[in-house]
Amino acid sequence: MTKLSSAFGGLFLLSSLAPAAIKTEVISYKQGGTALEGYLAYDDAKPGKKPGVVVVHDWMGMGPYVKMRTEQLAGLGYIAFAADIYGKNVRPKDAKQASEQVGKFKGDRPLLRARAQAALDVLKKDPRVDPTKLAAMGYCFGGTTSLELARSGADVKGVVSFHGSLATPTPDDAKQIKGRVLVLHGADDPHVPLAEVNAFEDEMRKAGVDWVLVKYSGAVHAFTEPAAGNDNAKGVAYNEKADKRSFEEMRRFFSEIF
Repeated sequence: MTKLSSAFGGLFLLSSLAPAAIKTEVISYKQGGTALEGYLAYDDAKPGKKPGVVVVHDWMGMGPYVKMRTEQLAGLGYIAFAADIYGKNVRPKDAKQASEQVGKFKGDRPLLRARAQAALDVLKKDPRVDPTKLAAMGYCFGGTTSLELARSGADVKGVVSFHGSLATPTPDDAKQIKGRVLVLHGADDPHVPLAEVNAFEDEMRKAGVDWVLVKYSGAVHAFTEPAAGNDNAKGVAYNEKADKRSFEEMRRFFSEIF
């Protein structure tokens, strides 16, 4: 992902959603004995307690992309906290290292959930946050993580997955979901095939979850990430229409649950 800097310049709504009052902080915290380093963003010009949103990174870990998205959420009036799932200074340099990290956490769902919960706990304790109004969202790996957080029974009003994997080794855990679920999915995503989507829908129905799944035509995996390029044949590509539409869907969702 070497084109992030130039790609961000063209991202929709970024300038309008990030006023000068946006403040950011690097937050050190722990899960078990592991040191983690998250990224907090909020609009200092708007007083009073605000809803809090955990933002979970994609497979490349904590970096410019998730920080930008966190600042966007702050621009919408939320206290946004980018979770560090991998650990402080664990920042994949290439796809191979990223794949290793994803494999580690997908193979240990209790650990994945614990890392997400640790970030939620940090956000909940922030004095600027209304602890009764919490949510989580994420991209790719982060979408998977947000869904697992919900399945753990976390006290969140809702979770949002952008082009994340929908599979879980413990589908019965969906009965523990307390809030609403929004899944924003590329209709042509080869990494999340139709069988996986159908299994997820069945999981949600059986558990009686309030869920919405939106499919975007012509979109494959990573459709919100400009650095993914524009070649759908690779199975990973940016799609401007799907990016804009999914962001607006998320905005409406948060407006409803909060």
